[in-house]
Amino acid sequence: MASNLTELDAPAHTPAANAAASPDELRALEAGLDELQSEKTSARRDFSRVLLPLAAVVVLLLAWQLLVSLDLKRRDLVPGPLDVFASLGRLWAEGLVQESVRTSLQRGLAGFAVSVAVGTPLGLLLGQVKTLRRAFGPLISGLQVLPSVAWVPAAIIWFGLTDATAYFVVLMGAIPSIVNGMVAGIDQVPPQYRSVATVLGASRLELALQVILPASLPGYVAGLKQGWAFSWRSLMAAEIIAVGGTMGYGLGSLLDQGRTLSDMGIVMSAVLVILAVGILIELLVFGPVERHLLQRRGLLAGSTR
Repeated sequence: MASNLTELDAPAHTPAANAAASPDELRALEAGLDELQSEKTSARRDFSRVLLPLAAVVVLLLAWQLLVSLDLKRRDLVPGPLDVFASLGRLWAEGLVQESVRTSLQRGLAGFAVSVAVGTPLGLLLGQVKTLRRAFGPLISGLQVLPSVAWVPAAIIWFGLTDATAYFVVLMGAIPSIVNGMVAGIDQVPPQYRSVATVLGASRLELALQVILPASLPGYVAGLKQGWAFSWRSLMAAEIIAVGGTMGYGLGSLLDQGRTLSDMGIVMSAVLVILAVGILIELLVFGPVERHLLQRRGLLAGSTR
């Protein structure tokens, strides 16, 4: 009897009550479906980001093997992928690959870090002071287009066959790109940002560090990416030309060893390792940073602000 009274006293779920609650339920359901769809799209995008480059590598290897199988050139001049991988395995077993990668990465990262420390404030200064920009802007742009390998003979004369030669060439390759990237990023900052910061009483230093620098990050990161590419190429050129002394054994030295021995297996192995290092730096460092910046600004497809 008590259970029957409880059932009678309970509020009835009338059609009107269901109709009143349905819009909220529909909105919750729609939000859940949108989130699920976004997760699926993100998963597909991440999967394709890995699968498509691997597919491209497979296609290139097959095309390479097909070209070699036509016997248009002697096998010692144009080795096949299997020949190159065998040579790479031999170099790995001897420890030459590990030593060369370690030496070149140490030089490249240290030189690039110094380039960032020098180029960032210099770019901020040129971007903020128009007189300095008019005076030194063309020179910085000229240094950017100047092949860094042109500095190698001068660096050898100044510093000898030492690590300082490699570092100097790296600096001359990276700093102009970093400076120009910072200046380009500053040019893209809306003028309203400066006006608001000035009205709020920001000093020139606060304006530069707290307003201009964060707002110019996309252009600045693009300059960093280009600066790393230039510095890596410059380093390889320096290691190929400046061999001996206390230079150590880098990837450029490995490449030069293949040339000296007329061993295309070593040459192609060095080329593949240099390419792999460049791709890994892009995938692990600059790619994620660029995607994060674009996503925070709502400029990446499928991003939410």
